[in-house]
Amino acid sequence: MSVAAVVARIQEIERLAVGPMPTVARGQFAAQLASATGTTGAGATAAVGAPAAAGTAATAAAGAAPTSSTGAGLKAGTPYAAEISAAAAKYGVDPALLAGLVRQESNFNPTAKSPAGASGLTQLMPGTAAGLGVSDATDPKQALDGGAKYLSQQLKAFDGDVARALAAYNAGPGAVQRFGGVPPYAETQNYVRKVQAYAAQYRA
Repeated sequence: MSVAAVVARIQEIERLAVGPMPTVARGQFAAQLASATGTTGAGATAAVGAPAAAGTAATAAAGAAPTSSTGAGLKAGTPYAAEISAAAAKYGVDPALLAGLVRQESNFNPTAKSPAGASGLTQLMPGTAAGLGVSDATDPKQALDGGAKYLSQQLKAFDGDVARALAAYNAGPGAVQRFGGVPPYAETQNYVRKVQAYAAQYRA
């Protein structure tokens, strides 16, 4: 079995997990293996604003994402570090949280597309992308700008509560309002945990 196949299988298992997982299991091994071999996988989860049931994993072929050590607040080697930091600073969000969101949404694959139609690094649905001023969701800078803006909007809407903001990004703000917190969807609850765990890994 090739290294790429092993990495892809590890990421598939991660996406299928619905219970709490140790931080070390959340992509760290796969990320290190991919980094050591120059191989990247591609996995996208839920679409922005889409019901959790529609947030199925999407896979697409991806080349190696650019990395940079110039991203403020991010560990050296974080893919798209400079671009993530710039978008995060523009909208006042934690760059590590945005990086964790990108990792969970698209695995840093700018051409990732979900079955529901969400695309790009931050998996924006066409309507959401248009509302955020994003004309091409597969353009990394536009996708990161749009994703950071949308995340910022959710953080403001939910008084800075990171868990509720992430849940809104995944399942839609209406679902969060309806349930008064993170909706009781296994996929959304797992999404919130994973994004925050990835954020901790990318935080400098």
